[in-house]
Amino acid sequence: MTRSPFDLGAFLAQPLTARIATSGPTVRPVWYLWEEGAFWILTGPWAKLFQRVRSDPAVALVVDKCDLGTGLVQQVIVRGRAVLVPFDVPRGRRKLVRYLGEDESRWDRRFVRYLHEDPGQRGAAWLKLTPSSLIAKDLSYHTSL
Repeated sequence: MTRSPFDLGAFLAQPLTARIATSGPTVRPVWYLWEEGAFWILTGPWAKLFQRVRSDPAVALVVDKCDLGTGLVQQVIVRGRAVLVPFDVPRGRRKLVRYLGEDESRWDRRFVRYLHEDPGQRGAAWLKLTPSSLIAKDLSYHTSL
């Protein structure tokens, strides 16, 4: 069990942007869903991330928050081996609702397509990262404001 200096579940439930690093090295921002002890990231054959993970599944991921006004600085650093698994619409909807809200009619069409097009035809997949290492740090400080 990983110890955390803050509520890890509540932190990872926020619609924050993570950065995922693959071999190369390359780093890219991603939206994620934290469920069942894993990070779920939407990808597919159109994305370099998909190809890089197929070639080398070792990845690192960082989710952080830094508020200079309040001094809140929290981070989660993860390492592990990613696997590509079939896309499922219910999980896709939960992920997109986190970032875009409940009202699908307000979403950009490219996001709606993931939920209504055949994932097998499009090639949509999940990159599932179950951490082999997870470090949570609270580096918050007091401001004099």
